[in-house]
Amino acid sequence: MEKREYSVRRMTRDEVDIAIEWAASEGWNPGVNDAGCFYAADPDGFLVGLLADEPVAVISVVKYGEAFAFLGLYIVKPEYRGQGHGIAIWNAGLETLGSRTVGLDGVVAQQDNYRRSGFVLAHRNVRYEGKGGGAPIVDPSIVRLSKDDLALIAAYDQPMFLAERDAFLDCWLSQTQATALGVLHDGQLAGYGVIRTCRKGMKIGPLFADSAELAERLFLALRAVAPTEIYLDVPAVNPAAVALAERHGMSVVFETARMYKGKAPELPLERIFGITTFELG
Repeated sequence: MEKREYSVRRMTRDEVDIAIEWAASEGWNPGVNDAGCFYAADPDGFLVGLLADEPVAVISVVKYGEAFAFLGLYIVKPEYRGQGHGIAIWNAGLETLGSRTVGLDGVVAQQDNYRRSGFVLAHRNVRYEGKGGGAPIVDPSIVRLSKDDLALIAAYDQPMFLAERDAFLDCWLSQTQATALGVLHDGQLAGYGVIRTCRKGMKIGPLFADSAELAERLFLALRAVAPTEIYLDVPAVNPAAVALAERHGMSVVFETARMYKGKAPELPLERIFGITTFELG
């Protein structure tokens, strides 16, 4: 049988849909609008590995400015694993990132492989599942947010993420089947969160707040939006975030290893109660 040539190139927007479908097949439960918002973050940040014209591997290497990038969606089609296609697209992706610090949320079983590429464990992230719903929250400090509030939200978001990501946030805040809420303290934005529809249930992410009390008020308001199960991805090094999830009857269903290649950022993890996505950080 003729051997097919393997090549790696940048994805088109439509091909990002393939990566999201594969992520769903892996059980990662992506959001229904993730492909468009991920692509908006960095249209050059998605690679596909091809045997002839058949996609067999994907990876995202999304760049946020000149200093930071995030790696995700690293998937090889099951029947093509163990043939070198994964490491080839991995290396091609890292080559696009230059000297940037690179973050990833990897499955725990792959930590040793990531270490061999220079990644160092920072902390664990834990996915919690629980029930949505509840009475609508009447709280004058909770306000609806939209892309019209982008400048305000981006200024609040930046310290929690390390880098500016306005293009991503513009899409994240305006996506359909999602709700964005902020919490005010002394008239100032003191936290915000987004809940979006996924293949199964709804995910809250991000959930950032200046205190555990404000985070809980935001969480309850976001949970009330969901008619089905909800998910929250919590940095395990924030004990108040873990306590929040467990206090509301949520249980652990998955975990990842947050790792960095290069200088790890000093994030205010005590204000991060839910990360935005495992794929883009």
